Amino acid sequence: MNVEAMRFRLSNHALEEMERRAIPREMLEIVLRSPQQIVPEREDKKAYQSQIDFGGGRIFLLRAIVNDEIDPAVVITVYRTSNIQKYWRAP
Repeated sequence: MNVEAMRFRLSNHALEEMERRAIPREMLEIVLRSPQQIVPEREDKKAYQSQIDFGGGRIFLLRAIVNDEIDPAVVITVYRTSNIQKYWRAP
């Protein structure tokens, strides 16, 4: 799967969560186009995730929960967490 060529649509919920959680769209687009990891989630969803500096040297894991079985892929929700070890998968 060529992630860079994929098209994504943001659900209303994802848009609301980005605004509520102060996640810039540019950061989300970087994760969607070039995720450090794609890990399976429940049902037909995957987490596209990358460790990102949100400023001040604080690294967060930015996670986008995506249904990429359809075209365009749908971003269900977006959030950042400092609990990186909970979600990060060792290679």
